[in-house]
Amino acid sequence: MPVKALLHYGLEVPDQATGQRFYRDFGLADASGSGDVVRLRPGAAGREQVLLYAGARKRLHHLAFAAPGPEHEAVRRSLAAYGAREIDPPRGAPEGGIWVREPDGHLVNVRDEAPPAPAPDPPLALNSPGHPARRIARGAPPPDLAAAPRRLGHVLLFSPDMEHEIDFYTRALGLRLSDRSRGIVSFLRCSTDHHNLAFLQSDRPGFHHGSFEVGSVDEMAMGAATMRDRGWQPFWGLGRHVIGSNFFYYIRDPWGSFSEYFFDLDYIPEDAAWEPRDFEPVDALYRWGPECPAAFGLNAE
Repeated sequence: MPVKALLHYGLEVPDQATGQRFYRDFGLADASGSGDVVRLRPGAAGREQVLLYAGARKRLHHLAFAAPGPEHEAVRRSLAAYGAREIDPPRGAPEGGIWVREPDGHLVNVRDEAPPAPAPDPPLALNSPGHPARRIARGAPPPDLAAAPRRLGHVLLFSPDMEHEIDFYTRALGLRLSDRSRGIVSFLRCSTDHHNLAFLQSDRPGFHHGSFEVGSVDEMAMGAATMRDRGWQPFWGLGRHVIGSNFFYYIRDPWGSFSEYFFDLDYIPEDAAWEPRDFEPVDALYRWGPECPAAFGLNAE
């Protein structure tokens, strides 16, 4: 896979200060410094993974992917063969890399940059039948446990033409189709994660959510409680997806889209013999959890 990781996403938002407060409450660190762009990152990450730009309404500003070393030129050749024309970066965007516009009109930046690799957590001490990994120790989390996202895992976008999007990202950038539920949702990967980019069927393009890995189910639930206490709206969770298998908790952001805590996602090594599956609609969203709110599939843009 020439593209090796999803690096960050940028959003245009009508109120950067409110967005800054939302993502800080969600657990990201503010790395803005000077300038007109709000920059946020997981505390363990060495780079920003969310950028907030001023705009009249909320919409995706760009996606950034990593293609380090010789892979960067491989992407440039692949884009040229696909017929994608390189363009100038938008005002205020990170300098460098290849900039193109993908089929739904979103800007994509492919950077000659190694993907971030946060330090691994120590193994969880969980007791299961016949396997007491935690001995002579209480397992309940402390009352002040906060969500501390380790990294950005994936972005989900609304699309009116998922097949065209899949064709571009697989043929031009080298992502791989992991799984789908045809006509509903599709999942693509550029790393060992089950998915780094996904598409949900809609009548028009839009940003649905960004998803961040945390260290446990406890951290997800405590993070959602903190968000509620600070005036935000925990939207859907706790639950478990079928496609990708991860536990999830979605928080509604100030613009009608979402941020997700995730934990325990399917892992697919690059050389694995993984066959994409077309799941039935009943399995498109979740195995268990609260009933999915109707607004989850509403494109607020």
